[in-house]
Amino acid sequence: MPAGNVSFVKDFVIVGFPGLQPHYYGLVSAILFLVYVFTIVGNAVFFALFVMTRSLQKPVYYCIINVVVCDALFSTTTLLNIIGRYWFQDGTISFLGCFLQMFFVHYFGSVSACLLAVMAIDRYAAICFPLRYHSIMTNRNAFILILGSWLLGLIGPLMMIIRAYPLPYCASNSIVHCYCDHIAITTLACTDREEYSYPAFIHAMIVLLGSLAVIVFSYCTIIVAVLRISSAQGRMKTFSTCSPQLIIIALFFLPRCFNYLSSNINIKFSTDLRLVIIMMYSLLPPMINPLIYCLRTDEVKKVLIKKLKRKKIDIKSVKT
Repeated sequence: MPAGNVSFVKDFVIVGFPGLQPHYYGLVSAILFLVYVFTIVGNAVFFALFVMTRSLQKPVYYCIINVVVCDALFSTTTLLNIIGRYWFQDGTISFLGCFLQMFFVHYFGSVSACLLAVMAIDRYAAICFPLRYHSIMTNRNAFILILGSWLLGLIGPLMMIIRAYPLPYCASNSIVHCYCDHIAITTLACTDREEYSYPAFIHAMIVLLGSLAVIVFSYCTIIVAVLRISSAQGRMKTFSTCSPQLIIIALFFLPRCFNYLSSNINIKFSTDLRLVIIMMYSLLPPMINPLIYCLRTDEVKKVLIKKLKRKKIDIKSVKT
């Protein structure tokens, strides 16, 4: 396209769910706001427990606390604009702001995938090498793996920004999505986006499938080790230490892999249904994860109950 025919877009408009009727805007914004509040409060509670309890300050919980931070930042990045879209009926976001949101959406998603792989490695070391666990997963090694996750997660989103930002955007500025996503933005470019979509898809598959491969290997080895335990009670007790992470991993990976694969093997959904699926796997895990950490992890549950009992005793003493 000749350069003279390009009219540069100064801002974008986040459409959200295109089939949603205006009289449901208030309800949807209220639901999204409650999801955001529960997410922030739940993750803040776990963060406070971690900071105040010395017994939780060890490698496995260092991994979890980084997932907590990642979940809170991801929800803040994705939800505030779409809440404003339906609450104030204003979905406008600046050109630069949209690309920054795109970067952080993909960055926090990539970091979360890497951190879940690190958590799987931690469980692998704990169950398969119990006598050497404390020499393998030292605080130093945990910090290196966690820092590596945050640094490795930068590569793909930076490449997306570098390739997508300079494209000529001269068509519609309406993003049919609930936040600025790479595919949703580059679809609006006045150029052939095929050469830009495949690298993004490859990156997503490397991050998702690479992390998932580490997780699958770790848990297959864990299952073999657990089955070798002679007593049924011992097997259940050992495997129960992995169940919270398995639930979190399933919530994170399975819907994402299904969404990416379905879009590339021509399984068609309506736009609204596709966005509902994306929002569910994007927002429900950050909201549900703190409940899983607190209710399905025995050590955290004991700490939480102890804190609540102490708080109850303090309230009674104040009243008397």
